[in-house]
Amino acid sequence: MERVAFVRLRAPYMHRYSGFHPRIKSYSFLGRQYCNTALTLASTVPARARELTCNAGSKMEPICDDANAEFSFEDWVSNPWDVGIMLDDLDKFCSDNAVMYYQILVEVRWLLKLSEIPEVKEVPTFSQETRAFLENIIQDFNEDEALEVKKKQQTNYDLKAVVYYLKQKCDGHSEVLEVLDFSHSMCTSEDINNLAYGLLIKDTINHVMFPVMANLCKALCAMARNNAHIAMLSHSHGQASGTTLGIEMATFAFRLGYWARRISQVPIFGNFAGVVGKYNAYKFAYRDIDWPHVAQEFVTSFGLQFNPCTTQIESHYHMVELSDILVNFNNVLVEFTDEVRRYISLGYFEQMMKEENESYTMLYKLDPFDFANSSCDLVTAKSCLSTIKKFIFTANMKVDLTDIQVTRFGLAPSLMAYKKFLLVIEKIEVNESRLAEDLEKNWVVLAEVIQTVMERYNFPEQHEKLKELTRGIYVDKESISSFIENLDLPKEEKLYLLNLAPLSYIGEAENLAKLIDEALGSLLGFKIN
Repeated sequence: MERVAFVRLRAPYMHRYSGFHPRIKSYSFLGRQYCNTALTLASTVPARARELTCNAGSKMEPICDDANAEFSFEDWVSNPWDVGIMLDDLDKFCSDNAVMYYQILVEVRWLLKLSEIPEVKEVPTFSQETRAFLENIIQDFNEDEALEVKKKQQTNYDLKAVVYYLKQKCDGHSEVLEVLDFSHSMCTSEDINNLAYGLLIKDTINHVMFPVMANLCKALCAMARNNAHIAMLSHSHGQASGTTLGIEMATFAFRLGYWARRISQVPIFGNFAGVVGKYNAYKFAYRDIDWPHVAQEFVTSFGLQFNPCTTQIESHYHMVELSDILVNFNNVLVEFTDEVRRYISLGYFEQMMKEENESYTMLYKLDPFDFANSSCDLVTAKSCLSTIKKFIFTANMKVDLTDIQVTRFGLAPSLMAYKKFLLVIEKIEVNESRLAEDLEKNWVVLAEVIQTVMERYNFPEQHEKLKELTRGIYVDKESISSFIENLDLPKEEKLYLLNLAPLSYIGEAENLAKLIDEALGSLLGFKIN
């Protein structure tokens, strides 16, 4: 793949938005697409930030020793926006080498499929030894083999290099070499690539994204269990009532699990129908074969859904749907991050002491910088996914394959945000005394249960009486107790109310928080089938 030179920026906070500034020597598709994404993200930040992101002038200051260092797409995938975090686990599925692997997989399997069709006499049924030989080409593909493919990449037409590579691997195996051209017979590049990228996305979601998303859910479940008993003042809409810190965490865990489960239900489609998607060449060459049926069998053999009606370009609407769901998953995390930052400001959470989080002018204060950074990464990921979604929606009539390549750009920023998030939630501790202090100042929350008991015993004008007690007046333990004492209630009911306190008025919150693992249940075993 043509390499693109990048210069890293040193500017406050800019690494979250731009990461690398492209100093393009020559434009490859990936370079153009990266620039488009970076410029789109830059439009969401102030004008000064856009200037730093887009101008290749004296304001650019490389932060690496080698200002001429070059970075390929693999470098961007493993280190998308933030210099400090490497996402090496994406390399296996999203690098150029991975794309070649999936392309070779589809090419070889298509040749094997043709050998199973009696009407295609030019490709005879392969022996078991030959089938094993072809399967070994797939299984033995590694970085060294990928370099061999790249050596044959004389043009930007990457699949041609794959075909040349297969011919080299089959040199000396006459049974395969004689019919190897049929591995790309009647196919367009889109036929091979839409299946290759479908498998790439499916495997990346199942083996890279889902494990981290499950770990996020599990981390919040652990916070829910460990803090199930810790009472706190609910802040859902003012000082509404008593709850527990555990059930607040459990709520976010369940919401994340819901959206992750939705991803597992997204069907990933593929097609294999030639130019304009109508089997023209297939039908003319072999008129007695039911090619739509053959294509359906071939596509579904990879675990993909078959799309019977396409142009040359498969619609890739699974990426649109995946982008939407990932945005919703990220929105929940953004909300949780904002909630944690609010709890830090209220003193409910304390950050583990880190010098780098000190406020410069208020040395007694620790900035929740890690959470702000994580939230910013999530917003960046959302912008990237939204850009990709818009691009795919308008790419159906294109035949330059740009629509399918952009699918690789959508997952890296989100994955980086998830991994950083798992690190930052380990940096907070619960301040139980501060939570209890807030509850002790808000005896007014017991007005709810008092009114409910008064309604049960048919007290007249209970609403007006409680409004007179609580509206615009500070309510403490004594005023609540005095009000209860003056109620004409059964002795046991009155005693129960008098023994009630904000710390114990939490309903079933503790039990519900402890059941979060059971409630989430199968959501943690999700995968795209």
